Amino acid sequence: MGRRRSAVTIVDGDVAASLNVAARDARAASAQLAAAPRPLKDRALLAAAAALRASAPDILAANGEDLAAATGLSAAFQDRLTLTPARVEAMAQGLEEIAALPDPVGRTLAEWTRPNGLVIRRVAQPIGVIGMVFESRPNVGADAAGLCLKSGNAVILRGGSDSARSSAAINAAMVAGLREAGLSEAAVQIAPTSDRAFVGAMLRAAGLIDLIIPRGGKSLVTRVQDESRVPVLAHAEGLCHTYIHAAADHAMARAILANAKMRRTGVCGATETLLIDAAIAPTLLPALVDDLTALGCRFRADARARAIRPELPAANDEDFSTEWLDSVLSIAVVDGVDAALAHTRRHGSEHTEAIVTEDAEAAARFLNGLSSAVGLWNASTQFCDGGEFGFGAEIGIATGRMHARGPVGLEQLCTYRYQVIGTGQIRP
Repeated sequence: MGRRRSAVTIVDGDVAASLNVAARDARAASAQLAAAPRPLKDRALLAAAAALRASAPDILAANGEDLAAATGLSAAFQDRLTLTPARVEAMAQGLEEIAALPDPVGRTLAEWTRPNGLVIRRVAQPIGVIGMVFESRPNVGADAAGLCLKSGNAVILRGGSDSARSSAAINAAMVAGLREAGLSEAAVQIAPTSDRAFVGAMLRAAGLIDLIIPRGGKSLVTRVQDESRVPVLAHAEGLCHTYIHAAADHAMARAILANAKMRRTGVCGATETLLIDAAIAPTLLPALVDDLTALGCRFRADARARAIRPELPAANDEDFSTEWLDSVLSIAVVDGVDAALAHTRRHGSEHTEAIVTEDAEAAARFLNGLSSAVGLWNASTQFCDGGEFGFGAEIGIATGRMHARGPVGLEQLCTYRYQVIGTGQIRP
């Protein structure tokens, strides 16, 4: 079933040569995966899920070593790095959910017949070789590997040095799944070094790697976008807003905001800014502040919000353009839907925005006026997640204007080709 490699090997200490070996092996594995029938891919995914569960003690021990070696972590960063039995189980369940999804490869996306009788079909196919660069969250490796495997793509994973032991233990389970199904182990590879030069080699590997997906902090994503010669699918920040409209149900608004901000403050779908209508701010804002204060949240507020709660720290313009990834919330009082939209356009990152309202017309105006990848009505911004969208998992969130937007799942990891079927036609 093709050449098998459980990991790439440094060649004479040369990082670039090591990447070339990995990428060429991945290219061969991607050709095998592209032709693999669904039952074979699903067998690998289910075997990998079983391997994750069986090796959970080893994965958690490796994660403990990563946590012990890391110092000076913020609470949000430590949360992203930490694995628990529940999170290992969630990884396994995610692979099983991916296995249960339809095979995205070979789908007929469109078909039409020309006047001359030619039948033209647009058919989904894998992208090829994916390069995945991520920081801190080791479970990303399992999600990325599972989605790439099912969509017929090979993947080279380069996690952060802070999660190196955890990522290697997770990758071993993924390779075990490939081995069980008789698929090339080069289909899911992990970088053999934490040297930043390996990332640079990935970014220069045009022709060997077809798509780079960075997932991490702004500095990582900016570096990848600035330096890559390979197409990039990414979002730089998750500066998400929750807008509470004048016609909001107050109890609903309080529950949604508490979840959107404080469920997990370090995820990219966490709300960073509250926008609240001036018409209801005097009555609702104090309750919202009290709710979040009880959960450990801190604030930055504009002058109109501070007129209602004078003890709130003052916000400057930069605060509203900051992705806190922490228990900090920026607050602005706005005058209606248009003002809320203007604020998101000025300060947002086109990731995810939510409106809370009982007014369907106002909700439609807000959702239709957004330029962001995801808009929600009466729901927490933390639903911007591949698993919650029914994708099984996500390989990242895309906020660009090309190819894919929002959570990136199986369908977004496919491109397409055309098939043209004739009956002897020649062109005049």
